[in-house]
Amino acid sequence: MADLQPPPEDIPGNEFEVIPPALAERIARRGAGATIYDIAELANVNPSTVSRALTKPGRMSQKTEARVRAAAERLDFRFNTAARALPTGRSHMLAVVVSDITNPMIFGILRGAEQAAAAAGYALVIAESQESGLAEAEAIQRLIPSVDGFVLATTRLSDLRIRDIASRRPVVLINRDVEHVPGILPDVRTGVDQLMDHLLGAGHRTIAYLSGPTSSWISRRRWERIVERAVDAGVAAVEIGPNAPTVDGGSEAVDRVRAARSTAVIAFNDLMAIGLMRAAAAAGISVPGEMSVAGFDDIFGSEFIVPALTTVRSDLARAGERSVEQLLGVLGVGEESTPLSELLETSLIVRGSTAPLA
Repeated sequence: MADLQPPPEDIPGNEFEVIPPALAERIARRGAGATIYDIAELANVNPSTVSRALTKPGRMSQKTEARVRAAAERLDFRFNTAARALPTGRSHMLAVVVSDITNPMIFGILRGAEQAAAAAGYALVIAESQESGLAEAEAIQRLIPSVDGFVLATTRLSDLRIRDIASRRPVVLINRDVEHVPGILPDVRTGVDQLMDHLLGAGHRTIAYLSGPTSSWISRRRWERIVERAVDAGVAAVEIGPNAPTVDGGSEAVDRVRAARSTAVIAFNDLMAIGLMRAAAAAGISVPGEMSVAGFDDIFGSEFIVPALTTVRSDLARAGERSVEQLLGVLGVGEESTPLSELLETSLIVRGSTAPLA
């Protein structure tokens, strides 16, 4: 689903459209949320004025008080007695926001993130968007006062919204590339190339791609690479989608796959591939005899379906671990953070769902 949340400058009642970059950077690096000194700087008043406006309303002009409260709201300031007791003012909590917590690929990400956070004495808060950019933005807005930073895994937000969040709290992305925001990315090119080499080598000349949600960055990148390889090889490729990245999403695409007359299908993820295989079996279509099927992620269960699923594996636990390490580095916890210079490795796992073209 597209990101329906209005950009920050469109939010009614907020007279501070843009946080000065220097102020936003200081708050993000500190990772402890805004202080009355930050509010005073934004509102151009004394810190003592901020304190009175927020704790003893009615002691100054309505205009000044409203200005202070608007600045506090823009900086997501909340009174937090527990945080005040800490010398750093930090909550020692990080948020991991995922699109679908029932997707088995998320399990690996969360396990890696939890281990890295626990090693540094931090706790994780997990929020789910259910594939909705609007729900994701609302969840993040609620969490901003309580956490020191965010890992956005498989986010469905727009680049504009992501940059706004990153101006308020440190952010690290997984499976998404946004300029000036740290991200942990799989080696999309290598993963797709391995899979295309396998299918082309098996003689397939008509390949369908079951794409994921429209807002999925990685789905678009995979399709772009499939097109490049298909053009180079002189074979046909067709995109079928967008689709829900679920078992039902794969099942519901079976008639469109049949109509495309493709002999091989690459699904956006393993869940969709499994759903397609189940629907194909119900329709009397032999996999891989009549149609080869492959997916991405190598989730738990992909080797238990009959036939077992050919898939491209990514180190999901490492992605979760590395994202938290980067986030903690920005917060100044542990070793100094350095940008991830190498893409996460991918590897093709060939199983029974793909076979040479008969």
